Amino acid sequence: MSSEPRSGCPINLTLEALGDRWSLLVIRDIMFGDRRHFRELLTQSDEGIASNILADRLKRLTEAGFLTRTDDASHKQKAIYSLTEKAIQLVPLLAHMGAWGRRHMPATPDLSIRAQLLEEGGPALWDEFMDDLRGAHLGQPRRRSGPTVVERLREAFLAVRATG
Repeated sequence: MSSEPRSGCPINLTLEALGDRWSLLVIRDIMFGDRRHFRELLTQSDEGIASNILADRLKRLTEAGFLTRTDDASHKQKAIYSLTEKAIQLVPLLAHMGAWGRRHMPATPDLSIRAQLLEEGGPALWDEFMDDLRGAHLGQPRRRSGPTVVERLREAFLAVRATG
């Protein structure tokens, strides 16, 4: 047993930074669903997140440096949430978690297809996805043209859902 404090363990630090299940689901919905407004995150959540929990997680994720919040020019009371580089670099972790869940949990085919494609695409696809996210959330130019990874994952999801 190490004499190092538990809080110094990288896994513990990561879990502490992310907080809980809801924090990862909010990041997932922003990352994969391009849901950038509070109302979208609230009403389009498959898990049915409560408004007070969502508000708390958005605040925590912003304070922890995973998200930025900017006023939406189209509406005074709306805010746009964007991923930071810190959150974008969670793509490989989320890909691994999705692959594990697909193999070991009773996931449905339509909700598994994106995890399968990310697993099969490996680091090259993850890099493309992170490049796309940097374009959408950080304003960096994409390094390639054509459909984004999210668009390709969404097409695969819709195709599987249409056949099921």
